[in-house]
Amino acid sequence: MHVTTDDGTTLAADLCLPEGPGPFPCVLIRTPYGRGSHLAELRAWARRGFAAVAQDVRGRHGSSGPWHPYLHEADDGAATVRVLRRQRWSDGVIVACGSSYAAHCALVIALHADPDVRPHAVIAAVPALGLAETARESSGVERLLARAGWWAAHGDRCDSDPSALERAMTADPALLDHLPLLDLPRRLGRPLPSWERLWSAERSGDAAGTLGTGTGSDGHRLRAETGTVPLLAVGGSYDPFITDVMALWRAWGRQGSGAARLLIGPWGHALTASPGPGAGAGHRLALGPLYVRFARAALGGSLKGRRGAVGLAGTGRWLAAHELDRPPRHVGMDLRVVRGEEFVADPEHPVRSDRLDVPASGRPDRFLAVGEPLPDALDLAGDGEARILATADTPTADWAARLIALTPRGTAEPLAAGIVRSRAPAGSPSRISIPLGPLFRRLPAGARLRLEIAGHHFPAHARNPHTGHDPVRATDLRPSLRTVVPAQSRLLLPALVPDATALPINPAEEITR
Repeated sequence: MHVTTDDGTTLAADLCLPEGPGPFPCVLIRTPYGRGSHLAELRAWARRGFAAVAQDVRGRHGSSGPWHPYLHEADDGAATVRVLRRQRWSDGVIVACGSSYAAHCALVIALHADPDVRPHAVIAAVPALGLAETARESSGVERLLARAGWWAAHGDRCDSDPSALERAMTADPALLDHLPLLDLPRRLGRPLPSWERLWSAERSGDAAGTLGTGTGSDGHRLRAETGTVPLLAVGGSYDPFITDVMALWRAWGRQGSGAARLLIGPWGHALTASPGPGAGAGHRLALGPLYVRFARAALGGSLKGRRGAVGLAGTGRWLAAHELDRPPRHVGMDLRVVRGEEFVADPEHPVRSDRLDVPASGRPDRFLAVGEPLPDALDLAGDGEARILATADTPTADWAARLIALTPRGTAEPLAAGIVRSRAPAGSPSRISIPLGPLFRRLPAGARLRLEIAGHHFPAHARNPHTGHDPVRATDLRPSLRTVVPAQSRLLLPALVPDATALPINPAEEITR
């Protein structure tokens, strides 16, 4: 089937209908990744009594028009809902569903479409909330590797080339080292006019519930607190968007009274397809049937308030998500400084995000501290944080914290990472808080923690040039001398308070009641 928008753009869609005369409720998936990849999903929804539609967004695959990420999704989504509700097989009920970019497409209909075209429920998995929200951390630091990979694969083209960046980096391993970063399209060998627009966008997200697109997108900001329909927010504790998932769930419906459900497991961005370290058999869920159960409960009007389930990696346990609203018991971890109370953050030789080894000699490139073996297992549930008293000899400086678990088996496993950008007079001591994001896992007895504080986290994040210039546009780099005061610095971890009365949580039941 096809949908024609007000400006004449034709949006291609696939439709699967249940057996029987209908009418039926409809699940709508709007995606830039090819509607054909959702055929099995559409058939599964249809077997359970839902009409199911997967649509290529404007400018992608079978849909006409130019492809401008995040630019047209509110209007095109609204036009699609209007057409679907006029179909003979439709009972008018819409469930907007999607993962990553498609989750943004679902959310923007629910939050910005006129009331007559808003869906009745939303399922948003690992949501890529906006142009700037995907490009930058909340502190403004640029997410380089992930955005370079996405734009190389999908940017400014009607189809996708998932291995484009990998091939380019095989040919030139230093591809992301070249400056300025805005020249990346030339080095990839094809035009990417939206690459510069990406870095001109301004992130608008905050803890108060503004979770949306910034300057350079379609002008909409996802005011999650205005949500009026039930939401299921799904994420992985190893997914880079986990903080946004948690914020979306916490903010949803504060003003609009929309129910919110949360499902977090020890997974990466692909959810159960690629679980992260510590995922057990109890956390390997068949998400499709859970989505159906949520949709039926949402459409039945039985969902109220905020609930959900969070998987604790390293165990088979699920925690009740509403318990996360209780103030966490932050425990300070005593760490022994190994080296680097004074170190040099050199963007020509940055600390790399893709390597866990630490130089044992030479001038330190990071602050390094290690804890004693844990006497007992430690369950973490909540946000971690590194608080440091530190000095940089440059007026702008990035501070990257990385937390590593050194297991009794002798392996090193990344636990968390965070990065912030500070601006202070050169040489002036500053108290800096580096969020480490949500942590949901058990550390076994005997494990040790390693904390690194560095000036870069490359190539996951762009290098701060220490010249005051925008890292995306900078052409010159200079080293930065750093100091960290261990006696005035602290690692805070959210210890889970044991509750002897807590009953086992069934995630399917928790998200449907």
